Amino acid sequence: MADKLNDLAGRMGKAPKGLGTGAKLLAAAVAGAYGLQQSMYTVEGGHRAIMFNRIGGIQNYALAEGLHFRVPWFQYPVIYDIRARPRKITSPTGSKDLQMVNISLRVLSRPDAVTLPNLHQELGQDFDEKVLPSICNEVLKAVVAKFNASQLITQRQQVSMLIRKQLTDRARDFNIILDDVSLTELSFGKEYAAAVEAKQIAQQEAQRAAYAVDRAKQEKQQKIVQAEGEAAAATMLGAAITKDPGYLKLRKLKASAQISGVIAASQNRVYLDSSSLLLNVADPTYDANLGDIKKGK
Repeated sequence: MADKLNDLAGRMGKAPKGLGTGAKLLAAAVAGAYGLQQSMYTVEGGHRAIMFNRIGGIQNYALAEGLHFRVPWFQYPVIYDIRARPRKITSPTGSKDLQMVNISLRVLSRPDAVTLPNLHQELGQDFDEKVLPSICNEVLKAVVAKFNASQLITQRQQVSMLIRKQLTDRARDFNIILDDVSLTELSFGKEYAAAVEAKQIAQQEAQRAAYAVDRAKQEKQQKIVQAEGEAAAATMLGAAITKDPGYLKLRKLKASAQISGVIAASQNRVYLDSSSLLLNVADPTYDANLGDIKKGK
C-alpha cells in the first residue's frame, strides 16, 4: 500500500509546470472576483445606508441610493427603509367629564434620512416599535383629557389637529418624521351611548310635545278667526237684508240654480213647481213677507 502511494506522488510531481501556474492564476482570479464582489453593495430606491467601521464605529453620514464600495470585513453597511409605513394604534382613555373613550389613530412614519446615524445609535432599526406606541398613547391621553365627550364629536377636527401637532413634535425628538396622523375611530362606552340615546329620545319627545302645543294654539286661533268671520258675515247679511230685502231674492235664485243642477244630474225623474224650486220670486206673498221684514226693522 505504501508503494502505491509513493508511485502516485511521483506521478503528480512529474506534472507540467504550466498547469500549476494556471491553477494559481485561476485561484487568484476567483479570489479577486470574490473580493471585488464583497467590496461592492447597492442601496435600493427608497433606502439609505450608514457605514459601520470596526475601528471608528458608526460613521456620521448616510449614503444615498446607488452603487457603493467598502472594505470587506473592515466595513459593513446598515440599510434603512426611509419610505413611510402605516401603523394603527388604539388607546382607551378618559375624557374631561370622566367618560371612557376608545380612540384609534393611523400614523404614517419614516426615519429622518439626515439623522440616520444618531437614530441607529439610539434606537436601532426597530425604532418605530420602541417609540410610536408610547408617544401615541401619551399624546392621546393628554389631548382627550382636555375635551368633554360631546366636544370630541362636535370638535373632532380641532382634536385631530391638536393630536397631530403634539405627536409630530414628540416624534421629532426621536428623529422620526410623521407624514400623516388621522383619527380613524372614536367610540364611547356602553353607558355613555345609552345615556346619549336616552337624551336624544327625551329631546325628540319634548319637540313632539312642543309641536302639539303649537298646533293646538294654531287650531284655536283658526277657530276664533273663523267664528269672528262668521259673526261678521251674519252681521253684514242681516244689515243687507234689512236695508234691501231684494237680496233674499238673489240668494233664492242662486239656491234654485244649485237645486236644478243637482236634479238634472240625477237619473230619477222629479216634478217640482216653482215654489219647490224657489223660483216664485214674483209671487205676491213673497213680496208681502219682504214687507214684514222691513216692518220688523
